[in-house]
Amino acid sequence: MLTENAQPFNILLVEDELADAHLVRTAIRECKAHCNLHHVVDGLEALAFLRREGDRYGSQPDLILLDLNMPRMNGREFLAAVKADQSLASIPVVVLTTSDAERDVATVYKLGAAGFVTKPVDMREFIEAMENLLGYWLTLTRLPKRE
Repeated sequence: MLTENAQPFNILLVEDELADAHLVRTAIRECKAHCNLHHVVDGLEALAFLRREGDRYGSQPDLILLDLNMPRMNGREFLAAVKADQSLASIPVVVLTTSDAERDVATVYKLGAAGFVTKPVDMREFIEAMENLLGYWLTLTRLPKRE
């Protein structure tokens, strides 16, 4: 799965579980997505990354994949902070979590999430879910041009 754009698709993964981060990396590699994956372990580190990397690379990530349950600043707090910051608010955020609680789904959409995906436990199902997610964001959606 390659993007039509010669530039790689930039993803920021906000995930405290290293095993889950490894699964995301594996899934991206398996589906041959033309992506740069940046990984941080909590919401505070993610905010620092977004504020620092926007200046460093001249653009923000094309997509943020966000876990909900993390130390220091959880996914809900991070999502609220991103959507309240005009310089970050347009970045699509997809929640990628083990939760399937209806209150979590409702809360993150109210906070401005672009999607909610419950992580499959089975590795093959996880890779398939990531292929579907990346296929949507890399081939079906149109995002604003990078500045």
